[in-house]
Amino acid sequence: MQSFAQRLIAWQRRHGRNDLPWQRDWRTLRDPYRVWLAEIMLQQTQVTTVIPFYVRFVARFPDLAALAAASVDEVMALWSGLGYYARARNLHRCARLIVEHHGGHFPRDPAAIAGLPGIGRSTANAIAAVCFGARVAILDGNVKRVLCRHLGIEGHPGLPAIEARLWHEAAEKLPDRQVPAYLQALMDLGALVCTRSRPRCSACPVSGDCSAWHSGRTDELPTPRPRRNLPEREITALVLKQAKRIAFERRPPAGIWGGLWSLPELPEGLEPIGYARDALGLRLTAVSPAPILTHGLTHFRLRIRPLICTVDEMSGMAEPNLHWLDQAELDRAALPAPIRKILNAIP
Repeated sequence: MQSFAQRLIAWQRRHGRNDLPWQRDWRTLRDPYRVWLAEIMLQQTQVTTVIPFYVRFVARFPDLAALAAASVDEVMALWSGLGYYARARNLHRCARLIVEHHGGHFPRDPAAIAGLPGIGRSTANAIAAVCFGARVAILDGNVKRVLCRHLGIEGHPGLPAIEARLWHEAAEKLPDRQVPAYLQALMDLGALVCTRSRPRCSACPVSGDCSAWHSGRTDELPTPRPRRNLPEREITALVLKQAKRIAFERRPPAGIWGGLWSLPELPEGLEPIGYARDALGLRLTAVSPAPILTHGLTHFRLRIRPLICTVDEMSGMAEPNLHWLDQAELDRAALPAPIRKILNAIP
């Protein structure tokens, strides 16, 4: 029987993903900027979701220098809707550090790459292997699932001991040659065949010696994370409208929607007219509720209660931290997806 790697590489040539936007142009196949961008966007995000964001992003920022020269607002606006916004902030910070400290060129050593903001070991290894020929393993979610099933590894992959074993096994299975093709094959197998639910084991090139397949445990491996009930939080968001303008506040760098523009929140126990007058320097002439929006986040569910507030044109000096946007500017603004959904539902 051919080695694990040989079977995967042969399968990937015929059945893998070979026409993704970051793969179509041979000049960008080993461009560390494009590889890095695709890897970051694909973290915890499906390929079909990433593709339009990637295309728009590289059209606006075709290289690392262009990204480094941009403002963080421009970057966040293009990232708006893709989620996990710390990725975008780290992407921008990383680009500037590479320009300032590495002459605009990615370092070639995997450990040096992993020392950059927002780049973990697996992403660093992917960049080093694809772009610089390093013989190093990767361990994203797809690879963990393939290895756990093929080797019959029990225990949640996020546990340190299990993850350490998976890194060891991933390195053991590396071929001597064609490492980039093998790594792409591993990711494609997890995405297309060895999927979380209903894996297509009959189409798998390595099912012949797969532990989970032979023991009938593909639905049990990898061992799932222990389930927990997500807590629920509720906020009241003020949609402050003055003519065709809406007021926003910058979110803190840490926490949900970090660095994005969002609607001001009404502190618990306060009523909107008094809060707008005393804290924001605005006089409201009308307040009406809009439908509640429930949004799922990683660690909790968020219920957003929007209040549509009409601001008097003759109001006093507004809070200087408020940022007013014309409705025509909203499409280009760096807004969280649920906030955008609320605004789109308002006549």
